[in-house]
Amino acid sequence: MELDRTHRRDISREYFSKERLAEHHYRSFNAFLTRGMQEVVDEKETIDTDIGDKEGEEPVYVELGDVRVVTPRVREADGSEELLYPQEARLRNITYSAPVFMEMSIVVGEEGDERVVDSTETKIGRMPIMVGSEKCNIAGFTDDELIEIGEDPADPGGYFIVNGSERVLMTSEDLAPNKILAEYDTKYGDEIQVAKTFSQRRGYRALVLCERTRDGLLEVSFPSVSGSINFVTLVRALGLESDEEIVHKVSNDPEVVKYMLENLEEAEVQTKEEAIEALGKRVASGQGKNYQLKRANYVIDRYLLPHLHEDGVDEEDVRINKAHYLCRMAEACFELALQRREADDKDHYANKRLKVSGDLMRDLFRTALNKLARDVKYQLERANMRNRNLSVSTVVRSDVLTERLEHPIATGNWVGGRSGVSQLVDRTDFMGVLSHLRRLRSPLSRSQPHFEARDLHATQWGRICPSETPEGPNCGLVKNFAQAMELSQHVEDERDLKRELASMGVEGIPGIEGVERTTTSADD
Repeated sequence: MELDRTHRRDISREYFSKERLAEHHYRSFNAFLTRGMQEVVDEKETIDTDIGDKEGEEPVYVELGDVRVVTPRVREADGSEELLYPQEARLRNITYSAPVFMEMSIVVGEEGDERVVDSTETKIGRMPIMVGSEKCNIAGFTDDELIEIGEDPADPGGYFIVNGSERVLMTSEDLAPNKILAEYDTKYGDEIQVAKTFSQRRGYRALVLCERTRDGLLEVSFPSVSGSINFVTLVRALGLESDEEIVHKVSNDPEVVKYMLENLEEAEVQTKEEAIEALGKRVASGQGKNYQLKRANYVIDRYLLPHLHEDGVDEEDVRINKAHYLCRMAEACFELALQRREADDKDHYANKRLKVSGDLMRDLFRTALNKLARDVKYQLERANMRNRNLSVSTVVRSDVLTERLEHPIATGNWVGGRSGVSQLVDRTDFMGVLSHLRRLRSPLSRSQPHFEARDLHATQWGRICPSETPEGPNCGLVKNFAQAMELSQHVEDERDLKRELASMGVEGIPGIEGVERTTTSADD
C-alpha cells in the first residue's frame, strides 16, 4: 500500500510539472510557427495587381515564398537590435515579439514570358511570441539562468506579452466542422427534420442546411443564395441526372425510396442544363442568361460545401462528391422522420472541437496577411503609376501586419466578430494562473438561457472539471479542463488517414489514386 502511495505521488509530481500544465498552448503555438504560418502563405501563393489592365501595359504580380520567424528582438534608439527577454518586455511596457521574414518576388510579363524584376527575403512585420514556446528566448534555460535574468522558474508560460501586459488566449469551444448533424427544428410552429454541416476550408466557414418541409419535400440552403433551393434541382446541377441514380445515392431502403419518389415527382427540372439555368435565375435574377449561368457555376463551386474541394482534383469529380454528400444529408433527414435514428446531441463532446492558441493565431495571421497583400497591391500600383522602379523593400510596409497581429491580442477583439478571446492573465495567485491557462469558453451568448448547453454533460467526464465554473451569467459557459486532461491535436495530414483506411479495405475514398470515386463513410 505504501509503495502504491509513493508511486502515485511520483506520477502526480511528474504529471503536474511546469511543462505539462500549459502544454496544449505550447504544442499548438509551436505547430503554428513550424507549419501553420507556411500553410497560410501557400494558400495565398500570389498577390495579383490591376497593373496590365491598360493596353500596352505588362501585368505584374508578387510571388510569395518561404516564411520564417526568428526569436524576440528589440530595436533600441541608436538603431541596434538586441535580444528581448519577457521580464524586460514587462518592465518597459513593450511587446514580446519577433520579426517575421518572407521571400517575395515581383514578376512582370505575360504568361510564358515572365521575368523576375526583384526577388528578396524581406521583413513583413512582427509576430507576438508565446512565453515558453520554442521561439521564446528563455526556452531551455535552467532555473538558475532564469533567476539571473529576473524570471520566475515556476512560471508556466503559455501567454503573450503585449505592451507590457500579459495576455492569455482563451481556448474556444465550437461545433465540429465538416460533420453532418441531424436534428428537429420547430420552424413556423411545425416540427421539421434538418441535417446541417458547418463546411470549413482555409478559414472560410459555410453553414449548409438540408431540411424536410411539412410537405415532405427536401430543400437546401447555403451562403450567397437567398432562401432555399429544391434538393433535386441542386443535385441535378451537380451532375446526378437520372432518377434512379439520385434515389440509390440517397438510400436503398423502401421507406426512404418512397419519400424520395415524392420529391422526384415534384421536381422542377429534369436535366443538368435546366437545373443550372434554374439556379442562375435564383442567384442572378434580372441579369443576362450567360451571366446567370456563370454566376450559378461560381456559386456551387465556391460556396456549396467548400471543404470537399481538393487541390489538383477535377472540378467535375468535386461536384459529384458534393452531390453524394447532399444525398447523405437527405438520408439523415429521412431516417430522423422515420425515427430510425435519434437527433444528434450538440452538447455531446464528440460533436465539439476546441480551438487553442495556434488555431486562433492561424485565423489572425490569415486576416493580417490578406491585409498586407491589399497594401502591397496598392503600393505596387502607386509606384507603377509614378514610373518608379518596382522593388520588394519599397512596397512592403511592415507596420500593416504588426498592427493586425498585436491589436486583437491587446484588446481581445478577434477576427469574425468575437470578443474576449484574449484576457489579462489572472495573477491573484499561482493556482489562479494555472486555472486561467486551462480555461475554455463557449461562443454562446451569456444573455440567453441556453439551459442544455450550461448543464454538465455525461461526455465531459474526465475532460471538463464538474465544479469549477463561475457563478452568474457565465455559469456553464466558461469551463475548465479536468486535472489530468490530455488535449489531442488534429490529424496532421488527411491524406495519410485516407491511405490508412484504403489499406484496411475501405473502398471509394476520394483523393486516393487508383480508387473508384464514390461516396463512403470516410467522406465525413
